[in-house]
Amino acid sequence: MRYEFRVDGQMSDVLTEAFPELESVVVPDQTVLFGRIVDEEHLYGLLARCQSLGLHVVEMRRLPE
Repeated sequence: MRYEFRVDGQMSDVLTEAFPELESVVVPDQTVLFGRIVDEEHLYGLLARCQSLGLHVVEMRRLPE
């Protein structure tokens, strides 16, 4: 499964390094993280990581394969 996460604001290099399994792109007022998610446990782990780092996920969606 491939997912995209849109995070409010521009994430620093240190924050994006906390997600080594995802690629990132900065767009106006947001950072887009995207990549392959292996299972639901991985997905919930990523969301927990976002929460623990104080990131505000404004959108999450599954991408077509």
